[in-house]
Amino acid sequence: MSESYAGKINRKLLKKRRIINAAAGREPSDLVLKNATYVNVFSNELCHADIAVAEGLIVGMGQYSGTVEEDCTGKIVLPGFLDAHIHLESSLVSPKEFVKAVLPHGTTTVITDPHEIANVMGTDGIEYMLQATEGLPVDVRFMLPSCVPATPLDESGASLDYRAIDSFYDHPRVQGLAEMMNFVGIIAGDDQPVEKIVAAQAHHKKIDGHAPDLVGNDLNAYIAAGVYSDHECHDLNDAIAKLERGQFIMIREGTAARNLDALAPLLCDKYSERCMFCTDDKHPNDLLEKGHIDYIVKRAIGLGVEPITAVKVACHNAARYFLLNNRGAIAPGYLGDFVIIDSFQDFNIERVFKKGELMVDHGVVKDFPAPAIDPYLTERAHSTFHVEHLTAEDFTDARPRGIIGMVNGEITTVDAGYSDRIDVEYDVLKIAVVERHKNTHHIGIGFLQGYGLKSGAVATSVSHDSHNIIVVGTSEDDCAAAANRVVELNGGIVVWDQGKSVAEVPLAIAGIMSDESLTSVNEKLEFAKAKAHELGVNPGIDPFMTLSFMALPVIPSLRITTRGVFDVTTQSYV
Repeated sequence: MSESYAGKINRKLLKKRRIINAAAGREPSDLVLKNATYVNVFSNELCHADIAVAEGLIVGMGQYSGTVEEDCTGKIVLPGFLDAHIHLESSLVSPKEFVKAVLPHGTTTVITDPHEIANVMGTDGIEYMLQATEGLPVDVRFMLPSCVPATPLDESGASLDYRAIDSFYDHPRVQGLAEMMNFVGIIAGDDQPVEKIVAAQAHHKKIDGHAPDLVGNDLNAYIAAGVYSDHECHDLNDAIAKLERGQFIMIREGTAARNLDALAPLLCDKYSERCMFCTDDKHPNDLLEKGHIDYIVKRAIGLGVEPITAVKVACHNAARYFLLNNRGAIAPGYLGDFVIIDSFQDFNIERVFKKGELMVDHGVVKDFPAPAIDPYLTERAHSTFHVEHLTAEDFTDARPRGIIGMVNGEITTVDAGYSDRIDVEYDVLKIAVVERHKNTHHIGIGFLQGYGLKSGAVATSVSHDSHNIIVVGTSEDDCAAAANRVVELNGGIVVWDQGKSVAEVPLAIAGIMSDESLTSVNEKLEFAKAKAHELGVNPGIDPFMTLSFMALPVIPSLRITTRGVFDVTTQSYV
């Protein structure tokens, strides 16, 4: 039987009185961090006091006694960190496994854009992620996908207009509209992207941006439309131009894009109030070997940024931007989310508290249950491949096709001319994208140069942003076999050679995430990378991440889609 309104008020009244009594010192707090040196994000200094927590909230700083007392002498207490923009799917694991990975690094809140899974499953993908993150010991807040598909050229599993996502704005963990990648459409005043902005504003929600190198009146038009932030700045002048026009700058340091070195000069008295940290995409090895937001803070301090400024950018600024007014600071009424470190110099995280509960003790994470997910959504997420059996003939075409020329160390490409055949000696390989959502049998064919594969094929169902199957191979037979194996796995990464799979990473959740642990996925992924490199893949590139971006038709100059090789610069097929 549901609780009555009067019952709810009475329960909340009792809780509020408990908070007040603990704050006043009339009764013990639940937790007290004794003798704490803590970062005060309001006065920008280190302060010294006991920090008391009751009912999950900080009730005061001063002299307190508690049911549980933790001596923090010689340590520094920080507010929990906040990632301002991430796609959880990029970790290749379930949300629970992601949380187990980032909690030891002090992250207590993330803002996710589920556009990867939404491109596969539509609104069912958004609902799946909302359920899969409910009640986890890292608060997962959502920005609704603005571009599903990313462009009209993509064949996604769904197409979401503003009506499709509108009801999600009422969810208590939805903060706004995610990165508006279609800045061209906004500037042109096209109906669909502008409708999404108008709808988000009608719900009084934030709208994040995605507009690399946009300048002048086009930038003015984009911001005037209502876009409040940008995480695509890789150049200091670009960031300052946006900041001067009122945008907040998310300084990104992830796996695919690393912008901290270029943007660190923003972390000064003049600009830092308008900055926050984000990772965007964070792969398993990076999470395990480097860390999360803590890694960015450590690197920023190493670059000469004042430590309190770096910490404030890692928590308080993003909390204020997203109107999460009860986190990002150590003060009465804020959540008891703490990160305890040894020093700013070493920045070793010793303990992490979430709402006053010790969740990480010297790297050991307290166990927590996985959220319950509707069986329909679980089944739907594990049945996203609709592809007929493929043969070599599906990848054979006598006509000359464009050659996508890879640029070493970058995800940009160049036009490398045309070819009508594979030529392994000259590193001209077959590349294709197979539509996998609706069994259309659309297969875009082209050639790739610069990948380096000498034998076999590599295929993956992680191909941004539509997540069709992308495959590159030294023969049409190998392309077909590797793609078929991806389908058999219900998604994943496959390295194929000599008629068999020599390495694979199953990704059975929508073809982009695994049901396995982060360490297991990382071991398989690193083994698959090693096998791909053994087969000749250029040692300077990530065999799978780089390949996944070859299918994203918003990055110059040539890309591969389900309809063939596309020139992003001229907006035409080649």
